[in-house]
Amino acid sequence: MTATTTRPSDRRISPVFLGILAVTAVTGWATWTGFAEKPGIAVFLFVTAAWIVSLCLHEYAHARTALHSGDISIGGKGYLTLNPLKYTHALLSIVLPVIFVIMGGIGLPGGAVFIERGRIHGRWKHSLISAAGPLTNVLFAAVCTAPFWLHALDGVPADFQYALAFLALLQVTAAILNFLPVPGLDGYGVIEPWLSNDIKRQVEPFAPFGLLFVFALLWVPSINREFFDMIDAVLRGLGVSDWQTSSGYSLYRFWT
Repeated sequence: MTATTTRPSDRRISPVFLGILAVTAVTGWATWTGFAEKPGIAVFLFVTAAWIVSLCLHEYAHARTALHSGDISIGGKGYLTLNPLKYTHALLSIVLPVIFVIMGGIGLPGGAVFIERGRIHGRWKHSLISAAGPLTNVLFAAVCTAPFWLHALDGVPADFQYALAFLALLQVTAAILNFLPVPGLDGYGVIEPWLSNDIKRQVEPFAPFGLLFVFALLWVPSINREFFDMIDAVLRGLGVSDWQTSSGYSLYRFWT
């Protein structure tokens, strides 16, 4: 039987995650105070580090929910330490999402924590495990946009506002893409327990290609336009304007 999560070391926060958190705090301070000679560099480091923090929390939410749902093997795999190097595919969970942010300003759904589904009983539990990750992105987006929808921007430096706006855009895109009911994404994981075995068998071969299919669709200009119009509408509902997110993206890509 796989190790349980009773050992304190299984739950201790990783120095790797604490280091990323420290980078987020320091570069956030530099963005706020204007300490950096080139504000774009501070914004780039702040948003990238904060984005990695959100990816870690996304995976942690999956793992923690699975633990409480019956998969006691989670702790032994190191998932509760928030260490991204412990993920099944660190490349998919961290490196590719960061590259997509740099290249296209879009929150790529990462994710690879191996959950022993056979230990978990009850369809609602399986659905909740899948939903826990993108719900973390929703919460992160709410926190990033809180100064905007609370009308509490007085005294907040412009560059920091723009950085938060762009970071919020990443969280909203990640949440929406993750919730799509496409095989391989969390949205499909939410509905999968309620599907018949025949449908599951037919869909299973396509799961590894689900994310590629979504991004292929986003290359279609009309679909891309509709998708980002929807993202902008959500952000406007949260008090974030188009020019604030675009200003944040421009600062983020300081080398252009």
